Amino acid sequence: MSETPSNTLQYRFDGPEEAPVLILGPSLGTTWHMWDRQVPELAQQWRVFRFDLPGHGGAPAYPAGSVAELAARLLATLDALGVQRFGYAGCAFGGAVGVELALRHPERVASLALIAASPRFGTADEFRQRGVIVRTNGLDPIARTSPDRWFTSGFAAAQPAITEWAVQMVRTTDPGCYIAACEALAAFDVRAEIGLVGVPTLVLVGSDDQVTGPAEARTLVAGIPDARLAVVPGASHLVPVEQPAAVTDLLVRHFSTAWQPAHDSGTGQTAVPGIPVRAVLTAPQQSPQPLAIAEIAPAPVAEPPQLMGRPDPYDAGLKVRREVLGDAHVDRALSQADEFSGDFQEFLTRYAWGEIWDRPGLDRRTRSCVTLTALVAGGHLEELAFHTRAALRNGLTPDEIKEVLLQAAVYCGVPAANSAFTVAQQVIREETTPTE
Repeated sequence: MSETPSNTLQYRFDGPEEAPVLILGPSLGTTWHMWDRQVPELAQQWRVFRFDLPGHGGAPAYPAGSVAELAARLLATLDALGVQRFGYAGCAFGGAVGVELALRHPERVASLALIAASPRFGTADEFRQRGVIVRTNGLDPIARTSPDRWFTSGFAAAQPAITEWAVQMVRTTDPGCYIAACEALAAFDVRAEIGLVGVPTLVLVGSDDQVTGPAEARTLVAGIPDARLAVVPGASHLVPVEQPAAVTDLLVRHFSTAWQPAHDSGTGQTAVPGIPVRAVLTAPQQSPQPLAIAEIAPAPVAEPPQLMGRPDPYDAGLKVRREVLGDAHVDRALSQADEFSGDFQEFLTRYAWGEIWDRPGLDRRTRSCVTLTALVAGGHLEELAFHTRAALRNGLTPDEIKEVLLQAAVYCGVPAANSAFTVAQQVIREETTPTE
């Protein structure tokens, strides 16, 4: 067990001290105990290192705002322990950390297993929406629905103790750290880089996983040069919990046979073993190995003009616009643009979002307060609706939005505020009602 400063992680070791280190990374909302059934066998060959995400499992609540930050904390923890090279297996969020390590610190990773993982987890909107629900209602709605996402219905019915364990595990997580992890997954997207993962990789997925299922797994296998696919029948998202024996066997086989040697300290070179034939470890009834995917490059686009010697703010504006308003809203607005309205959409992205919303002088919560007030004053109710959604994404609570509208009633007039309350109330109900 560990004492945990803010730049490191809560951890534990199992297994012989002289053995090579194998790290097991947890899923969002879980603790290191999700790996309990794997540890006895793995610890016979490896020094098993498990860690908790911030605010999970009683770990100190120091939120990590990105997958890269979480990976940096893990490396800082390992550095303090003198661990330089390791194998890594991670489930879901833990898998994202594994991909980050393999991409940014390949010299540290000897072998990789990605379980219930994806180069991009759903959409940014889905995770930001989950953050809104937690901020408004706490973690109970997420906890109650976790078994539906994590386990097959048959397993949940047959194992009520494990199902209740899963619910309580989420309930006891720090809400702020859970929200920060959702934001980290919302921003995680390595689809363009996944081909740069250069270590032997096992991609493992439950056949019935409805969160990051076989389709996402095949995307990883198609993109990673030295990857193999294992589909575990009769398992959903938390495969190590639902099918512990199958997962343990697959991990032992993978890490026993696919451990990339370290750089030679004398020559600085790495011995490269022969590339094995890619095998698909899957049940006969599963879909065949995925075909390689080719993308057609778009036609070249003319470079946008430089503004007064400064970098063009369009790309930054588009990023901010998506983060604040959501991908669905922005995609809809851009797809509806034609020759008549296209210039206006570009104007909005470049100037409103790239020049104003991206300025460092005010944080986004404050900008949302200002924007809501201005929209109430102007009577722009349609824009008020989607900026109420944006305010929730930017961290305002429903009570804080109410205070903004009450303030606006004094200075903008009661009729304007009355209409604004009607619109905002409907949006808040839609955005903060948990999905059962």
